[in-house]
Amino acid sequence: MQNFKRTKLACYLAYFTMSSIFSLPPILFVTLRETYGISYTLLGTLVLTNFCTQLGIDLIFTVFTKYFNVKKVVRAMPLITSAGLFIYALVPMLLPQYAYAGLLVGTVIFSVSAGLSEVLLSPVIAAIPSDNPQKDMSLLHSLYAFGVFTVVVVSTLFLKIFGNENWMYLTMFLGLWPIIAAVLFMLSPMPEMDISSGEKKSFEGTKKRTVGLALCVACIFFGSCAENAMSSWISSYMENALHIDKAVGDILGMAAFAILLGVARITYAKFGKNIMRVLFVGMLCAFICYMIIGLSSSVVFAFIACILTGFCTAMLWPGSLIMMEENVPNVGVAAYALMAAGGDLGASVAPQLMGIVVDNVSASSFAAEMSKALNLTAEQIGMKAGMLVTGMFPLLGTVLLLFLIPYFKKNKLNK
Repeated sequence: MQNFKRTKLACYLAYFTMSSIFSLPPILFVTLRETYGISYTLLGTLVLTNFCTQLGIDLIFTVFTKYFNVKKVVRAMPLITSAGLFIYALVPMLLPQYAYAGLLVGTVIFSVSAGLSEVLLSPVIAAIPSDNPQKDMSLLHSLYAFGVFTVVVVSTLFLKIFGNENWMYLTMFLGLWPIIAAVLFMLSPMPEMDISSGEKKSFEGTKKRTVGLALCVACIFFGSCAENAMSSWISSYMENALHIDKAVGDILGMAAFAILLGVARITYAKFGKNIMRVLFVGMLCAFICYMIIGLSSSVVFAFIACILTGFCTAMLWPGSLIMMEENVPNVGVAAYALMAAGGDLGASVAPQLMGIVVDNVSASSFAAEMSKALNLTAEQIGMKAGMLVTGMFPLLGTVLLLFLIPYFKKNKLNK
């Protein structure tokens, strides 16, 4: 019997290092805006490009999984991540007149790797023989959150010590991490995965199963919107809307958000049950947090609400997957790819919408009038408006779950 300990370690490390793809750009938003004059809308477009690229990868694997050599693709993923991060850093440094183009190309490349990771790492972990497969899967997803924490702390300290103007060296340093995972993959055996049969079972089911899967995709979409809008904008919001020092905001804000994300997932893995109730409470509490952030005049309350959003949204993505596994029978790799597509679509739409709202509201006469009345800047008004609009996603998710929970109880798709 083959020993897959090194393979499992490679998967964990690959998922851990993938966090830099999502957490580093938001940390650099203000730096990129000030250095290259990039608007919030264009910065939001980078986030949109990130998740739209992942969405494309998800959809490709939903339909064409059997045409890929999965083992080779998994081994190549970390190297693609490194290539994207190096391009992201080097083009603005060497060709500053094409800075945005370099950021865009780098984003596309490392987003391909992120999409592949979301689709393939979970099935690899699931295929490795284990006494406690749920624990292994939960650990995989929690490592992303702790990776975000690590990237935030390392990035904040680096920029504080060496200055924002040296952001490109930080990016290249983070680009070296995935190479370790690539080496581990190359030296490790890969488990066999029955991809084609799982794909067939996923899409040749009954009408009820199709509707159930569609509802799960909608749930992960709203949950992803709630999580990723905050994770993408929390750094900029704390610095520009709450006027908190960047280092303090990143470490006590963004890093705390990530820690609560990871702690909640580990806690559920050990003690959790009744995932649909957890999803409902998480959606509702996330909506409340967004309302507090957008409406409260207290910096302390808004700061705490930003952090608590991490705990509230922690289970919305992995919890939607668990709900699918419990209630929709015969799911395969293609179903996981479809769920990843729903999550990536949410992660594309919400941060981009946030950027558009911030730019348009900040430049409006409404913001000018409100800034005088509330003693806030137009940019602060714009960011608060963005949070209020984004808060509609977890509200819609709450409404969806009010229908979805009795639907699954009534139809009992898993029996």
